[in-house]
Amino acid sequence: MPPNEPHVRPGTAGAVTIGVTGGAVGGLLGGGSGVFFVPALDRFTDLPRRILHGTSTTANITVCAVGATVYALAGGAVDLRAGTGLIIGGIAGGFFGAGLLARIPDRVLRILFIAVVVLTAAKLYLDAAGLDPLAGRAALATGLLSNLWFVIPLTCVAGVIIGAWAAALGLGGGLLAVPTLVLLFGADLHTAAGTSLLMFVPNSVTGAIMHLRKGTASPGLSGWLSLGAVPGTIAGALLALALPSVVLGVVFGTFALLMGIREIAHFVRLSEV
Repeated sequence: MPPNEPHVRPGTAGAVTIGVTGGAVGGLLGGGSGVFFVPALDRFTDLPRRILHGTSTTANITVCAVGATVYALAGGAVDLRAGTGLIIGGIAGGFFGAGLLARIPDRVLRILFIAVVVLTAAKLYLDAAGLDPLAGRAALATGLLSNLWFVIPLTCVAGVIIGAWAAALGLGGGLLAVPTLVLLFGADLHTAAGTSLLMFVPNSVTGAIMHLRKGTASPGLSGWLSLGAVPGTIAGALLALALPSVVLGVVFGTFALLMGIREIAHFVRLSEV
């Protein structure tokens, strides 16, 4: 495309529709709306990939803020013991996300992501079948979890990694934050989702500021996505709170498994090149 020719973008109705759907995904799963935003924008625009990720990060502010508010007002729980460190680390990750990720080989990032989502899917399916070897307990010992000198540094480090991944790629961090809370801290899915949404409010703001400063986000398109995300996130969060934990676990587990399969297929294709 010639440099002065305007980029193809979805119309107002299309952008709002993408926002509604992405918001519903984020509200239901405790974040991760960018997993829908980025592919949808890639399908309906010809914007550079970096603009898609930055625009998704900016729109995630609305998803996380509205979702966290719904969880707070509708009886959802938040685990501040783990959430505090995740928030602190997530803010740092938002500032230094692109730089940090640039230092980590793409192959390593993909392998870590695949491991997390596949293990999460397996745990949630086993839990739904009543076969969870952890029986709903945390993978970490109870004594360690009661020690704030251990928990805060651990969650800060996890927050930096998750926040960097989310802010740099614009994919939302729920797909990593929720499994971290479930696997390491034994949080139930409703608490994990509410904590994840709260965590990514400051992270999304930080990431959006960095993307807007660098010109790697479209403010206008982000605005329409955000407008649609408001009702979508409210509906998704209310649905998540209404679903029994087992059903929500199957939904999240299926989503995580599909993301894992997609990443494995992409990893194999890259290895064959």
